Amino acid sequence: MKVGLVSFHSFLQPGGVKRHVLGLHQEFKRRGIRSKIIAPRREQSENYGKDVALLGTSFPVSAIGTQADFCIYFNLFSLDDFLKKEKFDVLHFHNFGFPSTIQILERSDALNILTFHANLEKSGLIKKLPAIKDFANKIANWKMDGIIGVNPLNLKFFKAFKGLKTVIPNGIDLNEFNPKVPAIKKFIDDKINILFLGRIEERKGLMYLLKAFKILSKKYSNLRLIVVGEGPLEEDCRNWVKKNKLDNVVFEGRAGEKDVPSYYRTADIYCSPAIFGESFGIVLVEAMASGTPVVAFANSGYKIVLEKGKGKRFLVKPRDFKTLAQKLELLVKNEKLRKEMGEWGLEEARKYSWSKVADQVLAFYELCRRKKIDKLRKKM
Repeated sequence: MKVGLVSFHSFLQPGGVKRHVLGLHQEFKRRGIRSKIIAPRREQSENYGKDVALLGTSFPVSAIGTQADFCIYFNLFSLDDFLKKEKFDVLHFHNFGFPSTIQILERSDALNILTFHANLEKSGLIKKLPAIKDFANKIANWKMDGIIGVNPLNLKFFKAFKGLKTVIPNGIDLNEFNPKVPAIKKFIDDKINILFLGRIEERKGLMYLLKAFKILSKKYSNLRLIVVGEGPLEEDCRNWVKKNKLDNVVFEGRAGEKDVPSYYRTADIYCSPAIFGESFGIVLVEAMASGTPVVAFANSGYKIVLEKGKGKRFLVKPRDFKTLAQKLELLVKNEKLRKEMGEWGLEEARKYSWSKVADQVLAFYELCRRKKIDKLRKKM
């Protein structure tokens, strides 16, 4: 079997879809399954090795409080030649783009599977123009053989899809994220480290964590907030920190992907104050796999990870920075509780190993393949 993993998101910057595609690709390779990633190019200098084919062009766009991609294939002859040469048995699309999805689908003779990662609950565009959803469902019914949601809410967008649907969560590489990863030496001292890791944009809610940290700083002198990431609101956040004289907030900028596991291990507490738009709490699972207790806003994606276990105690209503401070304080002042929640997180994170997630993906491929064969037989 040969699988093409199609991303409509640029690989230039970190992101959940990119990590998902790379993780699934590596697990397929480990099992001896031939796999190639197809991703759009944003800069001419991009090169990710022979396993990533750069096809199409990505343009960054701002949407729903974050940065998204508009992807299009200008050279359709090149796309034709590539698909004919590779002869994929499965084309596994990650998210749904216009016109890029249609451009590939109309040339595909493979089994077509879609994993929909997007959480569009706050999308004003979809509310104003519901025809977009109708059109996406029409295209899916035309040629998609199955749709996966990383969260049940993702599948609501494809309510009119008549094919097979299932929920399969994001996966995590437990060899990459684990308690044996070395911490960052410069932060190992007598301070308790709280970590924020993500884009500094409206959706990720860093300002709410800064406000909570200000409350805690008045009571505890041994705290440090480490901010890893960059984004359009970074200057605003830096200015707010300076104005409020929060000396123990450290802006690290954007981290290399190889450094991310070490930041999780450096943290005594990981906090993600994302206010909306999260499909799944992959950052939570990465922190948990590192043995780090987590506190987060209870957006719909994060509830999937934390709501059914001990982690529910550390979910906070979005934008409620005062309660966020209280939940963080529970862990700040209680080392035993930090250890307990870290151990609970380690156990939970094992459910999301790429080995288990890939088993589910491959089983869904087979289910969709059988249904497609049965459908063709009935037409004969």
